[in-house]
Amino acid sequence: MTSIDSSPIPDYSAMLRLDGKGLIVVGAGQGIGRQTAAALAQAGANVMCCDIRGDLAHEIAAEIDATPWVGDATRRDEVERLVSEASAALGRIDGFVDIIGMAHYSDAVAVDDEHWNWQFDIVLRHAFLLSQLVGHSMQATGGGTMVFVCSVSGYTASPQTAPYGAAKAALMSWIRSIADELGPSGIRANGVAPGMVFTPRVSGLIGEPGRALVAGLTPLQRMGVPSDIAAAALFLTSDLSSFVTGQTLLVDGGITNRFPYPMAELAKMSGVASPPPPPAVAHASEGSP
Repeated sequence: MTSIDSSPIPDYSAMLRLDGKGLIVVGAGQGIGRQTAAALAQAGANVMCCDIRGDLAHEIAAEIDATPWVGDATRRDEVERLVSEASAALGRIDGFVDIIGMAHYSDAVAVDDEHWNWQFDIVLRHAFLLSQLVGHSMQATGGGTMVFVCSVSGYTASPQTAPYGAAKAALMSWIRSIADELGPSGIRANGVAPGMVFTPRVSGLIGEPGRALVAGLTPLQRMGVPSDIAAAALFLTSDLSSFVTGQTLLVDGGITNRFPYPMAELAKMSGVASPPPPPAVAHASEGSP
């Protein structure tokens, strides 16, 4: 304590730990899902690695000494089975991270009904089912956490993937609503919105030239990797974020924060010189809104 502050200092490193927690990672087989499952396991959680592909579910579970589960999280009967089997295997369910999502590439005016419906199912249906069914389980056992992987496409225009962007924007709205409804039950719901991430799937599409192109457009001068998103999911699952709910954290290297107009070039064209910086002023804030 100090002369004006007697509040206790918590063990922040312990707040990151998940020892004994039973956590589900849906879409754990590769990329962001694999890294997230590993991050939670390293923090002490008992993890169930879920994937629609049995080989991938078993591979990641073996890699991190976790429990595999194979099924389709877009089907209600399968998610009911997941809740039952996870409760038995883990003792109780303390939370989940939902990684599932994929984009269909097409001009917006060319998207047919089949692909529109598929896009919303692959982004939203599993989130809806997991929120309901795992949510009921966590309400009964005293609370927990929900983390959903969203996308910068839900914040910005999403050319060539307009239905995907619309579905991700809806997912962020869903997160806000369930956080409000489930908060009194001790359940927190949050999202992580990645920019373009160099996952195994994306690396196969754009290769190293695409990676260099994206890095050049990003303020931090690199493309995101799956572990960047896993680290954010770990934070939102841990007690370090115990007063955070209903939020979606952008993890994009600053690309959505970049001002789109070339102001330096325009300033040169106009002959306007940049003004000198103002003098530094020392100040402190205390609980400012």
